[in-house]
Amino acid sequence: MKSILTQLINQQPLSRTEAKELMHNIAEENYSDVEIGAFLTTYLMRTITVDELAGYRDALIELAVKINLEVDNAIDIVGTGGDGKNTFNISTLSTFVVAGAGYKVIKHGNYGASSVSGSSNVLEYLGYQFTNNNDALQEQLDKNNICFLHAPLFHPAMKAVGPARKSLKMKTIFNLLGPLVNPASPSHQLVGVYDLHIARLYQFFLQKMDRSYLIAHALDGYDEISLTSPAKVIGNGLDTIFKSDDFGLDSYSQEELHGGDSIKDAAKIFINVLNQEGTNAQEDVILANAGLAIQCMEPDKPLPECVEIARESLQSGKALDVLKQAVE
Repeated sequence: MKSILTQLINQQPLSRTEAKELMHNIAEENYSDVEIGAFLTTYLMRTITVDELAGYRDALIELAVKINLEVDNAIDIVGTGGDGKNTFNISTLSTFVVAGAGYKVIKHGNYGASSVSGSSNVLEYLGYQFTNNNDALQEQLDKNNICFLHAPLFHPAMKAVGPARKSLKMKTIFNLLGPLVNPASPSHQLVGVYDLHIARLYQFFLQKMDRSYLIAHALDGYDEISLTSPAKVIGNGLDTIFKSDDFGLDSYSQEELHGGDSIKDAAKIFINVLNQEGTNAQEDVILANAGLAIQCMEPDKPLPECVEIARESLQSGKALDVLKQAVE
């Protein structure tokens, strides 16, 4: 590891093969938490290259627990995290709204590293039990339109770096890798990113993965549609700026999206929104992201129409029913 750290600190990139071998060694727990922490920290001082990200991704896919879910069209709605905004669980809430609208969702997620509550934190708190059993996940998808793939159960390397990431409490390259290694390889993906450089990097990878995708970045720094500023959206043949008006929704302040100071706070917001007891800002930002996900699935539908489909899912209680069934 010492030679690798020296190479990275000296701005000498790893080859795709070197990156893949390194990730294999991480998964095999050949390094201490201190060494892994030092490795992750190097990427706070330099930009990851395409070859490095590709090599790390190659290893994660190669080592992943295999899963085969029988579904023609499904979507993953995920953010990289790492935007430092401490919002409530917007992408995770959006998945239940999309599932309530009748679309299949295969959500890949993890515990929060740089935020108070990641998707796994809030779902675990609410009583969802993680599994990597193919039959159990298929049954959830068939019955509830949604299943959740907890990353450490599928990716040994993500489990191995968990303690170091938790100690650092900063965004790392695993924020970038998570959305690219959903073990079910769903046909569609809405991914939020924390800066425009990462958006272009993701565009390169998602094009090669033959996936219908949308990449969203709010221009004031959120890794999702925030309605606090215009958002850059990139997809299959799409490169545009969306404003709140394009969704048929209002604009809000950043303070209105705060996610609380604990997992308990995050879970309370989660339930309040599904019970239609959230604030206008909380509800609308969910409708915006769920609406964009629906348009990713059905690109011929106008965006405001997709938002209204999401609204019906939320206001009819269907989204809440999906959560209840998933927990049961």
